[in-house]
Amino acid sequence: MDKFSFEANGYNRSEVNNFIQTVIVETEKLLNKVDEQKQEIQELRKELNYYKRLEDTLVNTINKAEETSENIKRISREESELIISKAKNNASRIINEALLSTEKLENDKNILEKNITILKGKLKVILEQQKVVLDALEELDSNN
Repeated sequence: MDKFSFEANGYNRSEVNNFIQTVIVETEKLLNKVDEQKQEIQELRKELNYYKRLEDTLVNTINKAEETSENIKRISREESELIISKAKNNASRIINEALLSTEKLENDKNILEKNITILKGKLKVILEQQKVVLDALEELDSNN
């Protein structure tokens, strides 16, 4: 703190007034600086709130993306299991149809073999009868 010189009625008025004026100017500067800093603090708080909201939004978005990803994985697994199950059922059905078809073909083959055997027997009988007829005709021709 400055020391003032003395005069007849106390301190030197001019020095005191100058000092008071300096204090006033410095105080006003400090008050202006305080106001500026308050305004800067307010703006920084607004920015901070903006970034906090942005962070919350990003965290929520990431959480929803992870949840969606898990849902997609689950649905894909379920769909693949369903596809595999349908494929197994179709394979079983195709195999059963093939077995039934094979069995039918086997039965048809057996029936055809029996029919061929019967037909051969009938043809033998017819041929033997024809031979007998031919033999009889030859004997008639040789007797004439």
